[in-house]
Amino acid sequence: MIDATALSEKPVLEGDRIRLVPLSDRHADAFHTTFQDPETRRLTGAHHDWTRAEIGAWIAECAGRSDRLDLAIEDRDTGGYLGELALNRIDPDNDHGTFRIALTPAATGRRLGPEAIRLLLGYAFDRVGLHRVQLEVFAYNERARRAYEACGFAVEGRLREALYWDGARHDVLLMAALRPARPTAQ
Repeated sequence: MIDATALSEKPVLEGDRIRLVPLSDRHADAFHTTFQDPETRRLTGAHHDWTRAEIGAWIAECAGRSDRLDLAIEDRDTGGYLGELALNRIDPDNDHGTFRIALTPAATGRRLGPEAIRLLLGYAFDRVGLHRVQLEVFAYNERARRAYEACGFAVEGRLREALYWDGARHDVLLMAALRPARPTAQ
């Protein structure tokens, strides 16, 4: 059974190099800049050209949402914005939810994604009480797929030609991580 209050709490989660904090207006400019980057748009499949005002309005809603968790990824030492992630589409009847992450171009290739993923999965399984967290990743995003696998996600399926990007159709992989089994007392 999930604890829905864990979604409205908006925690701060500390890692070795990063900190996950509630997404707020102070992140809006960097968030918007990140989604102007063509490679970020390709890796996230973002067809919509978000304006700064749209980003600001969406972020303003995040704090009051009790059905999802949106967090900014910050550098633990400097507080600099490194990206954002979300736990959403929570299904309380089946104890599962959906995950997504987007790093700034400067944060990629530094193994910060797996650290952020592990922090959020720990919260999703231990605090929220989810049994399963799933995500979608484009088949051409090998780096992300490997990072997800390193964090316990397994490929469960393929949505054939589900993304139309830059004049071509691409497959989308469905991946999921399950709550680790707890050792039984002997």
